[in-house]
Amino acid sequence: MAGPRDWCWNAATTQQLDGALGEGNVAHPAMSGNGTTGDDPLQTAVWRLRSRACWADAAALLPADRPAPALQRAALLVERCLYTERGWEEAEDALRTAEALAHADEERGAAACERGYLAYAATLLGVRDRSDEARAALGRAAALLPPGAPGRALLDFRRGLVAQNLAGVPQAARAAFRRAHTAAMTDADPLLLSFTWRHLAGLALRDGELAEARHGFAESLRIREELGYLVGTAPALVSLADTEDEPEASRLREEARRLFRLLGGVPTWLARQLAPPAPGAATA
Repeated sequence: MAGPRDWCWNAATTQQLDGALGEGNVAHPAMSGNGTTGDDPLQTAVWRLRSRACWADAAALLPADRPAPALQRAALLVERCLYTERGWEEAEDALRTAEALAHADEERGAAACERGYLAYAATLLGVRDRSDEARAALGRAAALLPPGAPGRALLDFRRGLVAQNLAGVPQAARAAFRRAHTAAMTDADPLLLSFTWRHLAGLALRDGELAEARHGFAESLRIREELGYLVGTAPALVSLADTEDEPEASRLREEARRLFRLLGGVPTWLARQLAPPAPGAATA
């Protein structure tokens, strides 16, 4: 299987991806690098590459000598770490550059949020325990980004991830996800909304609230399909499959496997969930 970087500029694979969701154009023509609409050709190109797991190519389009694009470069490379379990040094270098260029509180807070997310990813994926660093960095970001500030909703979401997956406190995670969810709806941030739907649904499923979980996972999938966020669509399909009966569950998982293969095996951590059952294994 080719790695994610190997096919980013492959015309045949690009054509396959264009039709992967049954659409000729997998990204809104005015989609920005953050998943929101706009008319900046550069941001549209960044979004299309990012959504197809071509984070390094997307980052290469952005200058590294100004605070905003340097931070965006860092965010792209941090996201690559979470989805591919590689590229840690490149992400660290990009993040140090963004931190050095940040001067205003909003810039420093956003850089701290990315620092915390990188430390969270390293801990979650078993690279190294950086949980204390994740909490400290996100706490620093919270001190710099007051409620309602740009980036605060994303920070709340990431603090929810730490509460859920590192601290094991689902009540705190749910409260943080709900704050982020409300802000994402208010600020019209559909990509973040797809994440908050997904994680609130995951907590609902954990609590046995099947109908609520199914609704949340379905909303997350719908948004990602509409945005053309291919790299996040396979996980959304698998999550929804966990709430469906057969044969719909198997259909969703097969669609997820197809996208997973087209994207070169990304996200890497999805491979275990997509592995077919062993021959002769009992199935429910």
